[in-house]
Amino acid sequence: MPRVRSLIETVAIDIAQRAHNCQGNANHRLEAGVKRLKVRKQRSWDHYCMECAKRILEQDVIKLQGLIQEFSST
Repeated sequence: MPRVRSLIETVAIDIAQRAHNCQGNANHRLEAGVKRLKVRKQRSWDHYCMECAKRILEQDVIKLQGLIQEFSST
């Protein structure tokens, strides 16, 4: 059976190796050792705190559910 391509291959949760600001909100500081969302952006990665990550993922789930609904209605 052929492998089905995933839309979320370039997303992962990892651990910050050093302290830095969240790329979704500069007021959110990621300390070394905390979980973060890692999103591939061209040749590099964007990193988001878990608060911003949750908001991003919830919005994307809604978008994906809308696409599934659109396919189901045709």
